Amino acid sequence: MYLHLPLVALLTAAQAATGPEARVVEYLRQNVKPGDPVVVSDLLNGVFTEPDERAALGRLFDTFFKIPLFVARHQAAAGRPPSLAEVAEQFRFVIPGQADVLLRIMESDPRMPRFLERDPRTGEITRVDVEAVMADPRFGRVLERTVTGFEGRKAPAFSISAYDGSPVSTDSFTGKPYLLYFWFTNCPPCVRIAPLLVDLYQTYQKRGLAIVGVNADRVLEVPAEDADRFDYATKNAIRFPLAHLTPEMQAAYGQVGIFPTLFFVDRQGTIVRQLVNFQDKAALEEAVQLALR
Repeated sequence: MYLHLPLVALLTAAQAATGPEARVVEYLRQNVKPGDPVVVSDLLNGVFTEPDERAALGRLFDTFFKIPLFVARHQAAAGRPPSLAEVAEQFRFVIPGQADVLLRIMESDPRMPRFLERDPRTGEITRVDVEAVMADPRFGRVLERTVTGFEGRKAPAFSISAYDGSPVSTDSFTGKPYLLYFWFTNCPPCVRIAPLLVDLYQTYQKRGLAIVGVNADRVLEVPAEDADRFDYATKNAIRFPLAHLTPEMQAAYGQVGIFPTLFFVDRQGTIVRQLVNFQDKAALEEAVQLALR
């Protein structure tokens, strides 16, 4: 099944490439020197005074402190560093070279742990020191929970709302095996995995498997509307419930920061498998079988 990206997303990407975030990124590319920390207050007071530019700078600053966790999580889960393209996918970087600029700033900033090495020619990440991230008090505890802390534990309780406003909560799945699928609109690995989940749901629903698509658009401030999300679900024959992630649920599940992230829960309410990023059908079916036991 081929998934079409909504036209609104393509237009949004084109607008972003020439909008306030592009101006912020270009300024950083031209003006941040190796070894110099980026002082956001100075940029707000002396460079970016327009509201849209300030909002773009705020998003990038927020991203700045999420990248180490993402890179370390990816290394721990996949056994390899993420590519620049994968970093861009996760953080919705649509401006050419944006991921490289953010990583360059991170490498030169004395506040950040020295946790990665990059190819000087391509800029691609060649090595990730997960232990360096773990040792940093800002990141270590969250990383430990998200990488190693969920399989074998009871699934944290949640109470969220479906697109139509109806409640979706842990109580709905008492005694049932289920999958929590964390994703956001037009996340490329989510687009690739969605048809596999549709197929799995069609195959295993009769054996009791439930799936909840937990959409992170609102938490991540993705510029998509409910109409776009409804249209996406309709076009791709998604029949399982789709609901909105809340900050409380994101925190309960370890500040999910890689999309997609999937938690497979058995009939006793125990997480039996946690998967991150794109997974092939064989890996997904193996996890489903664990939940169905």
